[in-house]
Amino acid sequence: MTITNIPVGKKVYFSSDNHLGAPTMAKSRPREKKFVAWLDMAKQDAAAIFLLGDLFDFWFEYKTVVPKGFTRTLGKLAEITDAGIPVYYFVGNHDLWMSGYFEEELNIPVFHKPQQFTFNSTSFFVGHGDGLGPGDKGYKRMKKVFTNPVSKWLYKWLHPDLGVRLAQYLSLKNKLISGDEDIKFLGEDKEWLVQYCKRKLEKEHHDYFVFGHRHLPLEIDLNDKARYVNLGDWISYYTYGEFDGKKLVLKKFEI
Repeated sequence: MTITNIPVGKKVYFSSDNHLGAPTMAKSRPREKKFVAWLDMAKQDAAAIFLLGDLFDFWFEYKTVVPKGFTRTLGKLAEITDAGIPVYYFVGNHDLWMSGYFEEELNIPVFHKPQQFTFNSTSFFVGHGDGLGPGDKGYKRMKKVFTNPVSKWLYKWLHPDLGVRLAQYLSLKNKLISGDEDIKFLGEDKEWLVQYCKRKLEKEHHDYFVFGHRHLPLEIDLNDKARYVNLGDWISYYTYGEFDGKKLVLKKFEI
């Protein structure tokens, strides 16, 4: 668990689900530029920046190769961490295969499971959100296959041009992988991340549960002291979370 006191005038920012590269690099470029503008805005007063996964629609690290593109985003993240602002990354279901590039090149720690953070005595439980809670059994089975060391070893033997193209095709065509079925509000009693948070609260308290993955901006009170926040996405909503040291709010980025 990371415990930090936020200096007066500083904020903590949260963002998720950019899916850069989808449906094509050219069509996602305007969204990337808008996200980079948001990073420029955030770095002015950021105590920390959290990226909660699926920054890319596909990401796989070969030993000496990473996917082509995203230069503006990666360069801006390097600029931010070089300035001493911590950035934390949580892998999503589209970038499960991170294995050192962000840590080595960008000085960004990468988490594969939800983590606890405390800012100004306010407790946060943070993660991407995929595979948590009841149900979603099909994806959970698929995730085990994707993250299996043997599966990753076999995939690395594909030429990057073939491997990346195949993954991009599956990402766009398969709803189970792309998450397209997760873009409608199911009702609080059927939201599996809400159910997951409520079960978590039975064992330990957190003031905020912050997730991505659902592609919907959501703010739901779990009880009179805990709140579930889903960050939305940078495809339809351009929403993000902002914590000013006292309260976390969802905002829409407009330029």
